[in-house]
Amino acid sequence: MNELYLIAGMAVVTFVIRYSMFAVAGRFEFSTRLTEALRYVPPTVLTAIIVPSVLMPGGESIDLSWTNAYLVGAVAAMGLGWVSNNLLLTIVGGMAVFLSWQWLVG
Repeated sequence: MNELYLIAGMAVVTFVIRYSMFAVAGRFEFSTRLTEALRYVPPTVLTAIIVPSVLMPGGESIDLSWTNAYLVGAVAAMGLGWVSNNLLLTIVGGMAVFLSWQWLVG
């Protein structure tokens, strides 16, 4: 029964947090400077999630060797993204390089 209360409480907190933003949306405007600064939040968060998993695939130490398929795939994806500016090609190409490298080296 305690689990049910816990799940219900989490649902209420999540709803209140998300609904509060919808309730006040349109009632005030962010400054231009703050709006421009908020554009950097998604790339920053994604970088903070991706870089540790690429550089430390085992979770214990940094692996900068050529046998690190995560690093090779990430470098290939960065190159594809830089050259093509195509998100789908970047994702598919990076995954193809990662899986191929993992198969070749592993």
